[in-house]
Parts: sequence; C-alpha cells; structure tokens
Amino acid sequence: MWAGRTIRGGWQAAILCGALLCAPVFAQVSSYGDKQSGENAGDQLPQVLQKVGVSQHLNQQLPLDASFVDDTGKTVRLGDYFGKHPAILSLVYYNCPMLCSEELDGLTGALEMVKLTPGKDFDVVIISIDPSETPETAAAKKAFYVKRYGRPETAAGWHFLTGQRPAIDAVTNAVGFGYVKVPGPDGKLTQFAHASSIEIVTTDGKLAQYYLGVEYSPKDMLLGLIDASGNKIGSPVANILTYCYHYDPQTNKHSLRVVRVVQFGGMVTVAGLGGFMFLMFRRDVNPARKHDLTKKDNG
Repeated sequence: MWAGRTIRGGWQAAILCGALLCAPVFAQVSSYGDKQSGENAGDQLPQVLQKVGVSQHLNQQLPLDASFVDDTGKTVRLGDYFGKHPAILSLVYYNCPMLCSEELDGLTGALEMVKLTPGKDFDVVIISIDPSETPETAAAKKAFYVKRYGRPETAAGWHFLTGQRPAIDAVTNAVGFGYVKVPGPDGKLTQFAHASSIEIVTTDGKLAQYYLGVEYSPKDMLLGLIDASGNKIGSPVANILTYCYHYDPQTNKHSLRVVRVVQFGGMVTVAGLGGFMFLMFRRDVNPARKHDLTKKDNG
C-alpha cells in the first residue's frame, strides 16, 4: 500500500496511499531485499518507510567518476555534466507509477518560469535508481519532458541516465537519498519506496541546495542556480517529504483512498476556519453588546 503520516507536536494525521508526509526522516539506502512493510505504532512510520527519506548533505561532493549510460546509449561519467554550469539533479525511476512523474512535472513546470536555458546556463540531470531500466526507457521519458517543456532546442541540456547499482548507490549515498525496493502488484520486487526531492549542484559537483516535495518555487530555483553557478552553498530546508510507496494500477483502490483523504482534510480545514471565525465574531460582538447595554442603562 501507500503510506504517509504527518507528525507535528504529537498530533498525527494519517494519509494513506501516497500523498504528503511531513516528518523529519533521515535515512540511507537499505537492502534491495528489505520489503517488510510492518505495522504503524504510535508516532512511528511503517517499518519500510523508516529507511526512506532525504538527509541534506550540503557541500557534499558528488561521485563524479560514477559511470552511467545516457539516453542515447552512450557511456558517460557523472562529471561530464559539471565544470561549466550548475545542474539540477533528480533521483527517480522512469517506470514509477505515480510520484516520480509528479516530481518531474513539478520540475518542468517550475523551469518554464525560470528565465535560464538548459544546456546554456545549467543542466538537468535525471538518474534512475532502478538498475533494470534501459536507455530506451530514459530516451522516451526525456522526449516526453522536453516536449512538455516546450523548448526542443534545449534537449542537449536534459540528461536522463541509467546505471548499475554501484554507481546508483554512490550517488544516492552522497545525496542522502534513502530508498527501498518493494513488491509491485504482481508481488515481485519491481517498485521502490522513496521520497521526492531535487537538488541544485554547483559547477564543481557539490550539493548546494535541496528542494523537497513535488512543487518547486521558480524564484527559489532561479536563485539557487545563480548561487550554485558561483559555487555557493545554501542552507538546509524543512524536511517536508512526499513519499512513493507501492501502487496497484489494477484495483486503483489507493488513488480512491487518496481522494477521500484529501476531501476529508479539506472539510476539516473549512470546519476549522469556520469555527475560528465564529469564535472571533462572538468575541467581538459580546463587548459591543455590553457597551450598548451600558449606554442604555445610563440613559
């Protein structure tokens, strides 16, 4: 299933099947064979999500010698994309049924409003965490997002990479990107539980800024790229994470639950605001009534 929970000051709001999860979770990559989901207990996340998260390793050097295959089938080094420009780094997997597409959609939408040019002012580097994915899959994903971006002349600035586990783990460990492999609808280990984030990387390949979730501020992204172009390192951000954890497209039950949870959350928000406004209105009205009564008594 999908799983999520917001934990703030001891109050919990459970969000099932893949929406937002806000919690200070710091984890490293766990074994591919670790697929036990576990049960929720108190403030604890399901066991599988205890090893999933993003630790912000600001100023950490990426493994520039790590070897990958680009979307044309060419073997490349991660360092090939650094030296002249900063870069935006995203760790996803291309066959992800939900969250990764949301992350790339958010990234592309934000870049549409950033007045810089991929390939000229910065590069976009997308790395699959799934070693079974192929350059053909990466090429199809690149074509989709370059078309969505609407500037085909920038295609040379978008790099969709695949690789083997040693190179993938070298990057995810440097970034602090924790994930675990989990069973898909067929029961086989074909999907991943992971968080959503993008990173701004300096021209010399050091992590300069993290942006968490699936929606990104174009203004912050622009400032982050400008700072990273001068090899400036940013500050940590609040760990508000969006998690991806198993989706069954055959039943679609998880998506239905998300809709219901979001609707319920909206009703709670409206009710809370209504109650607050009612109390404030009464607080303002009662002194006014007393003042009017006093004036009548004096008359």
